[in-house]
Amino acid sequence: MRAVSPFTLGAALAAGIALAPHPSGAASADVPPEVVASREVVQKFSATLKEALQQAVQSGGPVNGITVCHDQAGQIATDLSQQLGMLVGRTSLKVRNPANAADNWELAVLKQFEARKAQGEPADKLEFFDVIDDDQGKKTFRYMKAIPTGALCLNCHGENISPEVDAKLKGLYPNDQARGFKEGDLRGAFTLAKPVQ
Repeated sequence: MRAVSPFTLGAALAAGIALAPHPSGAASADVPPEVVASREVVQKFSATLKEALQQAVQSGGPVNGITVCHDQAGQIATDLSQQLGMLVGRTSLKVRNPANAADNWELAVLKQFEARKAQGEPADKLEFFDVIDDDQGKKTFRYMKAIPTGALCLNCHGENISPEVDAKLKGLYPNDQARGFKEGDLRGAFTLAKPVQ
């Protein structure tokens, strides 16, 4: 995750062993409370960002929506992180903002999500969680939830981006990789981390 020391991977990941998914459809009695809380945080982050994005696009078109992602998404994540005592963010295999680049653990989970999606699992159902040792030997709960590419996302992340949007993106993100998506593709993931008490 961003703004923290990089986490090291457990021996299983370092050896290249595939991560086992934790099904999101499990009965609530079987779901650890950290996962329930993580799902609520992701839902809040997603809903807040989507609402701001939809309002911006309705009032000023897709170029206006870029401003929301550029100026507000990080602040929404920071606010949630501070309110909840955990790190909250977004990442992807194809990032637009280099500050959102995946750490090694996130990269492994994103690749696992792509493999699971290729085997037919719906992108909106992909999630993964684990407790890992960070680079200082402290236990940290990690959680990721996939972000599927929706129709609204295609204005800025799709294959056919308007010249106005293209110009704005190039101005803000000269190394933008987050293009060429189709509806339903794995756009990225919400990512959370919290030290285990």
